[in-house]
Amino acid sequence: MTSSTLVIHSARVVDDGRIAEHGWVRFEAGRVVSRGLGDTWSPAGQVVDAAELAGPGAVLTPGFIDLHGHGGGGFSFDDGPDAIRAARALHREHGTTRAVISLVTAPLDDLERRVAEVAALTTTDADVLGSHLEGPFLDPAHHGAHDPALLRAPAPADLERVLRAGGGTVRQVTIAPDLPGGLDAIRLVVDAGAVAAVGHTGADAAVAASAFDAGASILTHAFNAMPGIHHRDPGPVLAAAHDRRVVLEAIADGVHLHPHVLKLLFDAAPARIALITDAMAAAGRGDGAYDLGAVRVTVRDGVARADATGAIAGSTLTQDAALRQAVDAGIALPDAVNALTATPAAAIGFADRLGRLVPGFAADAVLLDAELRVVRVWTGEHIPR
Repeated sequence: MTSSTLVIHSARVVDDGRIAEHGWVRFEAGRVVSRGLGDTWSPAGQVVDAAELAGPGAVLTPGFIDLHGHGGGGFSFDDGPDAIRAARALHREHGTTRAVISLVTAPLDDLERRVAEVAALTTTDADVLGSHLEGPFLDPAHHGAHDPALLRAPAPADLERVLRAGGGTVRQVTIAPDLPGGLDAIRLVVDAGAVAAVGHTGADAAVAASAFDAGASILTHAFNAMPGIHHRDPGPVLAAAHDRRVVLEAIADGVHLHPHVLKLLFDAAPARIALITDAMAAAGRGDGAYDLGAVRVTVRDGVARADATGAIAGSTLTQDAALRQAVDAGIALPDAVNALTATPAAAIGFADRLGRLVPGFAADAVLLDAELRVVRVWTGEHIPR
């Protein structure tokens, strides 16, 4: 976005859990400066008639924020800055204006280098918010599509090494709290200014609750790579839903979660669901053979599975498709939008800058038609670390 003024009007503005009919928003120099209803806007700079561009029922939302994705457009986030930019271009077309770059399990030398590469991108690419280490501190019995030979318990020296490489840009680290040293590792991550997430774990409800008390505040892709719900053993999902400090990631692709289960999550933890993609390179590309870190993956009918184990290996999801899936599952549009915007922003410490269309926030916005298909995307100014 340039420094010129932009006014978008005649839209259903969906923001902060509400729908404002016939709304307008004004951007200047990459930030939101005002908003209102009807024809109270003043023409200046570029003017976009949302209804004319996207048709009757046009919807304007804040830009989507993906806390957890691994690639897209045929490119993997693990393959360096050029691949990250190419994958991000695909997801930006689908409304994701900002993203945390998730890195799969790899040797520590590789992770250290990749985290440093992402840290450098945060200074040049406005849409890159930092990195997420999904591994190697995961339970081998719940490895999913991660190479179990590369998993390890979270030794403090190893954690400090990769956190130091990020220079304050590691936003999230997924840890299995049932591993030896797991709870101490969560405390270390939080003390370093990053967010600790519980995932790829065999933890029961009690261990999960202890992890949240230790400072973990995200549940990595709820229900996947962890125990489910039993009526006498509620597991980590209900422990997270019960704890108002915790945001639960959800993959709304119809594969990772049944629509009824997705609706259950929204009902159990209102305003605490973050719709993520967990997308790998095949998103936007199609069926075929791909790599997810050290794991060989085959995508068939849009579903990615590890060749060696048959485990689901990420998704081919984009966030606009997640929005449609959520609404089709019976989730109110404002709640679904919130799960793509304000909730993920708050989960990683950007609640005061991203995820809403209010004055002072970055001018990140998505214009969709009445069928919730993306028509145009705007990304605002660079957000300081």
